[in-house]
Amino acid sequence: MKSIILAGGSGTRLFPLSRKKFPKQFLSFGDNETLLQKTINRNLKAVNNTDDIVVITNNDYQFHVKNQVKDILGEDFNIILEPIGRNTAPAIALAAKYTLDKLNADENEVLFISPSDHIISPYEAFAEYVKQAEELAKQGYIVTFGINPTKPETGYGYIEADTTNSLTITNNKLTSTNPAYKVKQFHEKPDLETAQKYLLSGNYYWNSGMFAFSIKTILEEFEKHAPEIFNLIHNHTFEELIMNFEEMPDISIDYAVMEKTDRAVVLPMNIMWSDVGSWDSVYEVLDKDENQNVKIGNVIDIDTKNSLIMGDERLIATIGIEDMLVVETPDTILIAKKGEGQKVKDLVNILKENPETKPITEFHTTVYRPWGCYTEFEKGERYRIKRITVQPGQKLSLQMHHHRSEHWIVVKGTAKVVLENENGELEEFYIHENESTYVPKTTKHRLINPGKIPLEIIEVQVGEYVEEDDIIRFDDIYKRK
Repeated sequence: MKSIILAGGSGTRLFPLSRKKFPKQFLSFGDNETLLQKTINRNLKAVNNTDDIVVITNNDYQFHVKNQVKDILGEDFNIILEPIGRNTAPAIALAAKYTLDKLNADENEVLFISPSDHIISPYEAFAEYVKQAEELAKQGYIVTFGINPTKPETGYGYIEADTTNSLTITNNKLTSTNPAYKVKQFHEKPDLETAQKYLLSGNYYWNSGMFAFSIKTILEEFEKHAPEIFNLIHNHTFEELIMNFEEMPDISIDYAVMEKTDRAVVLPMNIMWSDVGSWDSVYEVLDKDENQNVKIGNVIDIDTKNSLIMGDERLIATIGIEDMLVVETPDTILIAKKGEGQKVKDLVNILKENPETKPITEFHTTVYRPWGCYTEFEKGERYRIKRITVQPGQKLSLQMHHHRSEHWIVVKGTAKVVLENENGELEEFYIHENESTYVPKTTKHRLINPGKIPLEIIEVQVGEYVEEDDIIRFDDIYKRK
């Protein structure tokens, strides 16, 4: 069995912590392990080894993925880069093709599909469910995982199970088995009254967005229900499929297959699960103190109850508040009433409409790059100040700017600088702590960290235009344009 982890989502429902260029799968909440790292460690309990893990993401996120998973899966792990976002059905089709062409699997191989941004525990019980789903998938079923609802939730889709039609599994290796049922119908997110009826009925489950099926089964269902996807898989190699990926329809696996197939079964899971889709759900899954507060960061609370208070660098002090959501980042503070977390999406849409606030929805003040990161300290008319961190052995592209000059001051480590001279030749020299250099406009330059510790510099940009798109790359080891 191969575990396919979908890590290309770009949701901003957890704004301001989640941004378009740094979505929630790369975030951690109260510990040092991100949701993506948790997903990989959890899925490793259900497969044989690290080679059975495949991560699919897009070009924008590839370096986030590589940096976060290399210590778990090694440097040379299975990663698929979608050239363009086309929803979950094309992503799953691409993963199936990769498994056949690149991992030399046959069509009986079972694929376990999971999002990268959920919280699930305990891992051992989860692994047992996945192994049970593997046995069902070997019988030709498409298994979807249903979560036993604990409340009338309006933020999830539901799976209606035919509890008169259960399936049995014969495998002595499984320590426990649970009933699985034929799927009667999938339902969209309901209103509160409908969700209450679902909860009372006893045969409705939250749709977790996880699936298991053999490659053979999903290809047959693509051919039957989504021929445009099947034809692209069938008529192209993996490399050709990548080149022609924009021809894929933008459609979810639910609409393309699950709502049409007669081979769907639901495996109810009686474990802790959350898609962490809002700040309300973050509050629900994190540990609370004696006043039922979740506190992360430098927080002082007085007469505060039932609240989520999450800080970054600044002190957050609360007095006499109850049922509140407070999330602070260096550039934004969100304050909302509990129960209103779903409206963060509306807030982000408003911010996107204004050119001045749109960048806030895309980037943090700290922006990650394949070579390290930079943090913006201040920006004004004709100037910008950053702290740049370059990881050991990494280098920025050989580049040039039309509209700005740059001053570099080393505050930690040693910098190797490549700079174009008056004759158009590239010269190399070193600058150390408390030393600086100057990069004029329209001059080729490159910054390299040759040392064993992170290099930190303060960069002061001055010019008539100081945005990130004023960059011409001549050489880049990360193959960026």
